[in-house]
Amino acid sequence: MSSQKKIPLRKCVATGEMFPKKEMIRIVRSKEGEVSVDLTGKKSGRGAYVSKTKQAVEIAKKRKILDNQLEAKIPESIFDDLLTVIEREQLK
Repeated sequence: MSSQKKIPLRKCVATGEMFPKKEMIRIVRSKEGEVSVDLTGKKSGRGAYVSKTKQAVEIAKKRKILDNQLEAKIPESIFDDLLTVIEREQLK
């Protein structure tokens, strides 16, 4: 009897699609209101997940989805960081 390990799924806030947690990027707003990209997935605070595609990041930016989800103003640098992480992943 082999038990398969349950893979945690998360919903992309931009596209609404479900993906394994490892295939997502988490953006976190801390209690102090500081927004950052959480590559570990373990930072404390309110989090939102975006799939690792440029289209998803562009949709989130254009529609201000992350601003609404995290209830904070998202700086331009966060979107730049997200695109950098995605480009790095594609090179692997």
